[in-house]
Amino acid sequence: MSNEDFRRELNSVFDGVSGSPSSNLPDRVRSAVAHAPDERAPYWIAGVAAVVIATLVVGTLYFVGPFKPPSLAGGVHPTPSPSPVSSPTSQPSPTPSGQPFICAAESIHNQAAPPPPLVYVSALRTGAHPGYDRLTIEFANGMAADMKVSVQAGTRFVLSPSGMPTTLKGQNGILIVIDGSDLHTLYSGPIDIVTGDKGLAEVRRVEDFEGTVQLGLGINGPACYRTTLLTNPNRLVIDIQTS
Repeated sequence: MSNEDFRRELNSVFDGVSGSPSSNLPDRVRSAVAHAPDERAPYWIAGVAAVVIATLVVGTLYFVGPFKPPSLAGGVHPTPSPSPVSSPTSQPSPTPSGQPFICAAESIHNQAAPPPPLVYVSALRTGAHPGYDRLTIEFANGMAADMKVSVQAGTRFVLSPSGMPTTLKGQNGILIVIDGSDLHTLYSGPIDIVTGDKGLAEVRRVEDFEGTVQLGLGINGPACYRTTLLTNPNRLVIDIQTS
């Protein structure tokens, strides 16, 4: 069918539907047919865009998962509990000596520095500790050069220079002899100390004459001890074993 025959057929159809055709009907039909693809283009693009957006949304929900709001108690957001902080553990104070306890005589010679001609005892202190009782002999002006510690059965001592006997509390004794020392010039405390402790029962001055000081110790149980020389201040420490 030629184009001319098609136009006559189309005009005939329109004449049958709407009566006599208007003079510009062919132009209107041709315009509608020619521009229909251009007017449909925006709708086709919008549809494709909608399909792409829907695909992206579905894919995101698939990988991420549905959103779940946090549960609330009474309308208040829960606060995480703080992590517990461990407090430091208390450690016992170290003893001034790592030496073992002995139950025999011992001679102590101080080689740290030349001693003065006469060393003054300024303090006598006692104290109870886990496993031992302590006697501290403090010196004011240096450390004595020579000291001796001896043990004995019983607590009977002889006072010097009077020669009078004395008996201390306890079952066994320890005698401390400090040469080149003085216990009366700078010392003003008691010369007979009854402690009531488990091991060291009593401390008594036995001699303080012509530069020699002797201290008698009454011990409950075996007379086992250890000695330590300390400085700042200078002192002789005697630990009596109780455990």
